[in-house]
Amino acid sequence: MALAAAAAAWTGGCATPAAERDAVTAAALDFARRAQSAAHTDDGAACRFLAPATREALARYPGPSCEAGLGDAAVPAPGRVRTTDVYGHQGRVVLEHDPYFVTWFPDGWKVRAAGCVPRPERPYDCRVAGD
Repeated sequence: MALAAAAAAWTGGCATPAAERDAVTAAALDFARRAQSAAHTDDGAACRFLAPATREALARYPGPSCEAGLGDAAVPAPGRVRTTDVYGHQGRVVLEHDPYFVTWFPDGWKVRAAGCVPRPERPYDCRVAGD
């Protein structure tokens, strides 16, 4: 799956309060920790940290549920946090092994895409992403 235009979104921005960056980082790490155990459990904990469109996409492909799809996606272990960028209602957390893209919703920050690999002059290719 590709994350359209994500690379271009991170070329500039305004200063973001540390508390906001911390909240974005926490959302990504909370998801990452639960995603690592998703293959072993079916409790849906990791899927609760995903954006609605991302949960729906995983339920459709590879399906048959978000939990099963997430287990199939085999998201890499996150490693340490390298940097966090926040631009309005969008965030990017660059982890040791891949970046996570996070979006603000009324109930908090949710992971929109994870397990992403940059591709020169093309959108990121993400193992977990919504439509």
